[in-house]
Amino acid sequence: MEGSRVEMFRRLLERDPDNPMVLYSLGTELFKSGEYAEAAGHLRRAIENKPDYSVAYRTLGRALYELGEYGEAREVFERGREVAQENGDLQTVREIGVFMRRLERREGGR
Repeated sequence: MEGSRVEMFRRLLERDPDNPMVLYSLGTELFKSGEYAEAAGHLRRAIENKPDYSVAYRTLGRALYELGEYGEAREVFERGREVAQENGDLQTVREIGVFMRRLERREGGR
């Protein structure tokens, strides 16, 4: 099922390569399947095309966290929290807070 969703979003992206929703959806599916580097690329493009896409920041931060890119993950989470607050997206604000605490614990454990 996951692979078919990835392929479906890839086909949609061929038709509309700058569509932030398709980029986010493909990035999310790739994240779920552990393809963190490729996911991050699509999520970055989603944010470039829609800078107020708060959930894309959340998932990009998580992908960077999984890649061990803690400094960049922190920057993305911080910006994503700001965007989510500006949008009134309180659920994403809370979720980003959870991931930032995980990041702090991970960084403290180094």
